[in-house]
Amino acid sequence: MTHYAEELSQLKDSLLAMASHAESAVTRAMRALVERDEGLARAVQDDDSTLDRLEVEIDDTAIHLLAKAPLATDLRLITVAMKISQNLERVGDEAVTISRRVIELNAEPQLKPYVDLPRMATMSLEMLRDAITAFINRDPERARGVVPRDRDVDDLNRQLHRELSSYMVERPTTITRCLHLMVISKAIERIADHATNVAEEVVYLYEAKDIRHSELKHSTTNETEDPGR
Repeated sequence: MTHYAEELSQLKDSLLAMASHAESAVTRAMRALVERDEGLARAVQDDDSTLDRLEVEIDDTAIHLLAKAPLATDLRLITVAMKISQNLERVGDEAVTISRRVIELNAEPQLKPYVDLPRMATMSLEMLRDAITAFINRDPERARGVVPRDRDVDDLNRQLHRELSSYMVERPTTITRCLHLMVISKAIERIADHATNVAEEVVYLYEAKDIRHSELKHSTTNETEDPGR
């Protein structure tokens, strides 16, 4: 294996390590929420530097590889790797946001059993996992399948916001806790957005097609929404 090929392989390995850390951060943040574990929430915040370091390493490797005038297929891989790492770093940021709100929530009694938030997180992480698997297996069709699922997470986020808004009106003493839960819900929704971004980059990598603003992204919405809305 040439030195160039080794560097390209290292780039992929760093990306997979980053994806694993990002998924773990969200999983632990959600466990901290459900189990009211402040120590775990603080650990998620402390570990965020690992994702930051990996993003910098990936960018440095990518820029070094770009200077070697790669072939078109390798050029796509290098640029896509940088974009995927950026999305994964932001997934880590959302895990930190969740953890901060968990610490605040633990200062007061639990508002209600957490059902929708863990469900949303599971859906978002499954999307991220499928997008990364599609990257590993060179499977753009699997990546395409991730994109429409973003709407399901969006719907749950809106539903939860409506419920919490009603709570705040009926029971003003719950306002602070409701606002923290709304922020957590929005953070999970953004994780699904980042998973979608990764999936779209995978399609671009293997098909050289940019689907970010294509019919695919909106087909589910257009088919199911009332045209009069």
